Amino acid sequence: MSFSISGKTAIITGAASGIGHAIARRFLDEGANVVLADQSEKRLKSACEGIAERENARLFVGDLRERLTVANLLSATIDAFDRVDILVNASREFTTTDPLDPADKTVDEALSQNLMVALRLSQAVARRMITQAEQEDERRAEYGAIVNLSSLAAQRTQPELLAYSISTAAAEQMTRALAVALAPHNIRVNAIALGSVMSASLRDCIADKPDYRDSIIHGTPLRRIATAAEVAEAAQFLVSSAAGFITGQVISFDGGRGLLDAVQRPAH
Repeated sequence: MSFSISGKTAIITGAASGIGHAIARRFLDEGANVVLADQSEKRLKSACEGIAERENARLFVGDLRERLTVANLLSATIDAFDRVDILVNASREFTTTDPLDPADKTVDEALSQNLMVALRLSQAVARRMITQAEQEDERRAEYGAIVNLSSLAAQRTQPELLAYSISTAAAEQMTRALAVALAPHNIRVNAIALGSVMSASLRDCIADKPDYRDSIIHGTPLRRIATAAEVAEAAQFLVSSAAGFITGQVISFDGGRGLLDAVQRPAH
């Protein structure tokens, strides 16, 4: 059993900030070749100052909602490192929704960004992994691993999070379907369902609303907010051989929040 990913090649989307960037940095530090992909060139270059020159790092900028961009990302990865072993779909869009407004387009946008980008990229990368396997020793136990990021929102009913909840729930079902479809090729697919993680957006939110921070901690049995670095550790585990018999799973990473009833009993 090994947690090593040294020498593996990984594509990380949403790598300009937050959890995606934390995963990319950890993978680089663990010796993997990493292609850091994001839609914003400015944010990506700013976030990657000091690591963009590393031999095992490459930056890719593009809108992955475009099919051609997906193909270009895979081609750039192969050109740089000759192969791809790991995909982490960390790019997500969080928006609030008016569930009773027929003109609200957030559901369409969230499905496009949070589901279809991950699906199309997973399909493209998986086909490349299968091709690699056909060219290599068929006795190898594993040829690739894919990790998707989901959310506790996929299992909770909050009308204002309609778009985000639907898209993350769909991503979890996609994870299970791809896991079964790719199992014969020794490609594993799993997801991490996140609770509250201290991202830049959450930090800004609780700075303005300290009571919100207290409510998160009170609603989390472990009584704290996770760090992006902790999510990166979980992602490394899932793509390593230590998780070689784990596929099709949605791993709750929420400090126990999902174990609690969303409606708390009133104090006596």
